[in-house]
Amino acid sequence: MTAEVQSNGSQSTDPVSGAPHEMVKSVATETEPDSATATHKPKEEEEKTKESTTLGSIMEKNSSFREESNFLSDLTEPEKKALFELRSLVETKLLNPKEGDEGEMKEMSLWSVPLLPSKCPESNNVILLKFLRAREFKVKDAYKMLEKTLEWRKESKIDSILEESSLGEDLGTTFYMNGTDREGRPVCYNLLGAFRDEETYQRAFGSEEKKRDFLRWRVQLMEKGIEKLEFGPGKPSSFVQVIDLKDAPGLSKKEIRVAMKEVVELLQDNYPEFVAKNIFINAPFWYYAFGALISPFLTQRTRSKFVFARPSRVTETLLKYIPVENIPVSYGGLKRENDSEIYGDGSGVLEQVLKANSVESIEIPLPQVGTTLVWDLTVLGWEVHYKEEFVPSDEGSYSILIQKERKLTYEEKTVCNSFKNNEPGKVVLTIDNFTYKKKKALYRYKIKHC
Repeated sequence: MTAEVQSNGSQSTDPVSGAPHEMVKSVATETEPDSATATHKPKEEEEKTKESTTLGSIMEKNSSFREESNFLSDLTEPEKKALFELRSLVETKLLNPKEGDEGEMKEMSLWSVPLLPSKCPESNNVILLKFLRAREFKVKDAYKMLEKTLEWRKESKIDSILEESSLGEDLGTTFYMNGTDREGRPVCYNLLGAFRDEETYQRAFGSEEKKRDFLRWRVQLMEKGIEKLEFGPGKPSSFVQVIDLKDAPGLSKKEIRVAMKEVVELLQDNYPEFVAKNIFINAPFWYYAFGALISPFLTQRTRSKFVFARPSRVTETLLKYIPVENIPVSYGGLKRENDSEIYGDGSGVLEQVLKANSVESIEIPLPQVGTTLVWDLTVLGWEVHYKEEFVPSDEGSYSILIQKERKLTYEEKTVCNSFKNNEPGKVVLTIDNFTYKKKKALYRYKIKHC
């Protein structure tokens, strides 16, 4: 027997103990066609896949970039030679300053790292390697780039930019840091859809002064992000950018187009190798044309860090680089704002394989009366039917329908719910994968014993 109730969807704010389930050791980031049913793939879907692949290839060529090691032992001999030559040039410059600049030159630092190699050699190597890699280990070009960066920072008073609290006062929610990727690098989210609102757009680009402030604010955000980095071998010395293009203004908005081009050029010239990957999500088709426009202004190395994901592939794409527990629920991950209050540090992510054209169930036992269960669930590939119910241990009792069956699509994102039992039993999450593809459900839960 089943009785339907309305779930209150409330979230427990107390850390609670987890149940003994096997933790996910690795999460596949691609859904796979089931061998028995893959031959029935609709022609229409094949055409969509082909079209998306063609568009994606415009900017995704050479996108297999992986951040290089900063250990001296991992460098090639030519790379070591270039690093030592650049260190020598910098040291000579600092130890032989112009008259009157003696004290300033010896104490000069960049991102809190002394530029005099002998003062902090390992951190200094990391900084110099960034400039070398940005200029393909051409020593003179790297040295020239470093000089220009230092001149720009001095002229623009960048070392004190973090003290300018008024920058971006009305734009703070459009860019923010949240979590880390699989390599421990901070992740910065950029929500360009906010600029579709005319008032927000005018606050950022309504005049030349506002455009200058916007550009300076973006530099300030870079400096804030760099504060979270560690310049040392084996430590995260760059971060990942996630650029959300949902509802972003189109190419007709000249001001934002010009401003973004200036941001790209400024950051590329003065912050070499600080972005390990630029992940563009919810990318509309028109954005590929914009990508083609800015592509000539980017180095090949910068272009190699670009990844694009259409709306239906956002979660799978982010999972390639970011653990599911660090991806916000708004993008199909399991990270809530109050994660630590709900799950503490001990809740692992579990995995359920969803075979093609099959119905799978996740059962979570609640043997004690008055316990509260909190859970989050996401499905890679979406397009499944989903239902939640509580099944009592007593066969004479009524089952309780927590969530009636509905279709999960990529637009709905992560399922977050809770339930408190008044008798022993179990919560059953039923997933009907009616498609030809094998998929995976990723979930976690906590049980609070009252």
